[in-house]
Amino acid sequence: MGILVHSLRVDDLEQPLGLDSDSFRFSWRLQGGSRDTYNTASQIWIATNRQMLLEHGMADVWDSGKLSNRFQHMQYKGPRLQSASRYWWKAAVWDASGVIAYSEPACFDTGLFEDNWTHAEWIWNSNEVQTNDYAYFRKEIVISRRVHYAKIFMSAHNTAQVFINGKRVGGYGSPAPTNPLKRKYYVAHDVTSDLAEGKSCISAIAHYLGGSGQNYINGLPGFRLQLEVVYEDGARQTWGTDTSWDILRELPRPSGAAYQQNRRISAVDIYDARKVVPGWQLPDLEQSAVEKAVIAHIPAAEWRMMWQELPEGAVEEVIIPREVTPKGSGIGRQVFDTGKIVSGWPGIRLEGISGVKLRMRYSEDLDAEGFVKHNVCNEKSDSYYDEYTMRGGEGAETWEPDLSYKAFRYVEMTGYPELILPGVHLNIMFAHTNIDCVGTFRCSNELLNEFFDAAIQTQKNNVLGQTVDCPHREQAQYLADSDLQAELLLYNFEARSTVEKVLSDFADSQLEDGTFPFVYPANYEHADFNLQIPEWDLHFCTLMWKLYWSSGDIRVLERYYRTAERMISYFFTTTDPDNGLVPVGKGWHISDWPYPTVEHSSSFLTVQNIKLMQATQIAADAARLIGLHAEANTYSQLADNLRSSIIKHLYDPEQRRFIDGLGSEATHQGVNGLALYAGLVPAADTAAVTEYITGTEWQARTVLSLPMLRAMFENGKSDEAYKLISREQYPGWGYMLRQGAKTLWEGWDDKESHCHAWNGYPIRLLQEYVCGIQAVSPGFTDVRIRPFFPAGLRYAEASILTVLGPIHVRWEFEQLTEAGALIHLKLSIPSGASASLDLELLQPDNANVRVSEYGGTEMRPLASIGRKMELSSGQYNLYIRTFRES
Repeated sequence: MGILVHSLRVDDLEQPLGLDSDSFRFSWRLQGGSRDTYNTASQIWIATNRQMLLEHGMADVWDSGKLSNRFQHMQYKGPRLQSASRYWWKAAVWDASGVIAYSEPACFDTGLFEDNWTHAEWIWNSNEVQTNDYAYFRKEIVISRRVHYAKIFMSAHNTAQVFINGKRVGGYGSPAPTNPLKRKYYVAHDVTSDLAEGKSCISAIAHYLGGSGQNYINGLPGFRLQLEVVYEDGARQTWGTDTSWDILRELPRPSGAAYQQNRRISAVDIYDARKVVPGWQLPDLEQSAVEKAVIAHIPAAEWRMMWQELPEGAVEEVIIPREVTPKGSGIGRQVFDTGKIVSGWPGIRLEGISGVKLRMRYSEDLDAEGFVKHNVCNEKSDSYYDEYTMRGGEGAETWEPDLSYKAFRYVEMTGYPELILPGVHLNIMFAHTNIDCVGTFRCSNELLNEFFDAAIQTQKNNVLGQTVDCPHREQAQYLADSDLQAELLLYNFEARSTVEKVLSDFADSQLEDGTFPFVYPANYEHADFNLQIPEWDLHFCTLMWKLYWSSGDIRVLERYYRTAERMISYFFTTTDPDNGLVPVGKGWHISDWPYPTVEHSSSFLTVQNIKLMQATQIAADAARLIGLHAEANTYSQLADNLRSSIIKHLYDPEQRRFIDGLGSEATHQGVNGLALYAGLVPAADTAAVTEYITGTEWQARTVLSLPMLRAMFENGKSDEAYKLISREQYPGWGYMLRQGAKTLWEGWDDKESHCHAWNGYPIRLLQEYVCGIQAVSPGFTDVRIRPFFPAGLRYAEASILTVLGPIHVRWEFEQLTEAGALIHLKLSIPSGASASLDLELLQPDNANVRVSEYGGTEMRPLASIGRKMELSSGQYNLYIRTFRES
């Protein structure tokens, strides 16, 4: 069996629908019939139709020529592609023996380039700007002949849903929020199969927020759409939004509705089905129901259109809730339990009774009487509900308040005079940004399996068009929260576009002095959100580096290095000339969160200075990789100088501990864990600091526990780190789970948010340090498998996704004697990667180790140097025996 070339992608996307950048790269994965499969050369062809590639091997767009290297990717260097078009490509690779293998063709579409939005203007319902406004648009078109290819390109501010002849096109929450003055996302949809000869009607429901809320930019209301049609005879036709489009005169949703949260994130969806114009989404509507749209106030030339790589929202699961109505209540007021906190919305199907108002109230919690609390997380709200007024008449009425994401466990239904049955009349739509979860973790400790499930559920709840801190109270994108979430995201989800959106949003937000708002997108100018967190700014660099390290794509550093450099430069302009440290400055300083115990009275905080040193070293490494060697040297020197100042002024050599800040007498476990992980502890004192960290009652909170746990795993305290992750007592993750949590809390305490995704990173640590899957080089081209076998854990297994393909590890451990153990280890290393097996953590450390492989019929020994051995790509079925010579 030869090489199979598969999983063709462009910019790490499978068959993307809207590439509108001139810089993109192709990639592929390999599957070999033998081990150590890799390509020594590759070639790409791009053509305007599939048959040209299949039948003739021709490329009328670009032929890369044969390039000799081991990369499983190639940068596009051909001519500028045509806007709104489909292209086909295939790859060929040569293996080490010179055998060539071809992929099947795959397609990708270009987006609507900025200078091609010629037929579409921004339109709205009037010239008046109102908060929580809606516009219902429609346009009748005539398709004159058979369609070969048709694409819709759509944007709105803030969001819109599009339909063709009443059938929904696309997902939810589109487009995702950005700063429209820097980039305005549009989405693209293939509608070829939706357009037949004859009349069709394009319709849309658009929603403008405008309330100066926490997780979007006010901007101006508008809707923009362009439809590109290519007929089978090659002719093209284009339609776009303009003043020929109709708007409904009367709407089922009123403008000016209240916001559901104190942070003004989403509107109460008040829907009156009696006001719906029958057939408004179909051709031949009575014209008395409509009037003409107007040109919106949006300055089109200033809103740069950009295709949204981030997937749209989708319903992952339809959940049948359980009724938990308190005794003594019933018809007219019922309570339903989803079983866990989910993002999404309810869906109803009920016999219509004209004028009946059905209210759906949401919460994480129930009150003392068993009804849904009037709150959003820990903040009081009487308006966290949606309301539907029935049309009445024959038959059932269906409705979903799907213009925004809610997050809840409980739903209280009031106002309907008959019994509502779960699964018959009420379902819950669990919905989120449609990123695939491909990572796995399972082990013999059921608590940790529950932890994995809760972490994945929590993470899905918190990707809602942006990487949010929580899905209900704020739905806001923070740098520190995103950085912590990236641990889980980049090992377990198809999350590159999700993580990169955080970087691009904050790059767009950067203030004149180089710093960032505390969340973004946001209405930073509003007093409610005019806030900064200096320590959070520094997470921009670590997040950038994680994305680069995961993807191996140098373009990540090229895109965001300048943003990082400007931010770091600001901090160094504030350096104290006497001690070389950066002082407390503007904003709200946070060393740890939530409910921190780090002492904060000093003008020079240890955590801020350590994080600045880390960010500066990342900037130096990034500059060197993208060829800016003089800047790399400058930042290396700055990092070294700051490192020396931190050790000189913030390290107590007598106690052999870092203090919380200059002049402080307080020391903190989390602060010292961060310092140890950052490589700041003097070599002679490493053991003492490590003992202090592991011997102290757990002080670190969510933010500082991550570097602390990494420091423990990497400094000979794997057992202690594992025990913290797996403990059931307070504080800790196991404590949450033992209280019945199905999603992860904001902190250790049962209060405030019960769905905070930044607490999911221990799953990554289990995959990385217990199963042992570790990247040695960017993009996982070099991998180390370094498993740790905690006492009492009989087996553990994990799969993670890399750009080269999945890596899978499973080990089973059996203790035979005090010094004798048998480990069955199964490995799968993707083609194109090199790997090493490191058994240094196998106890006792003075035992002999013998590694053998089962080949189907017999065992054969494998060569190793001590407890380490080199592996190539492929599947391994290993048996490892520890023993002492008699």
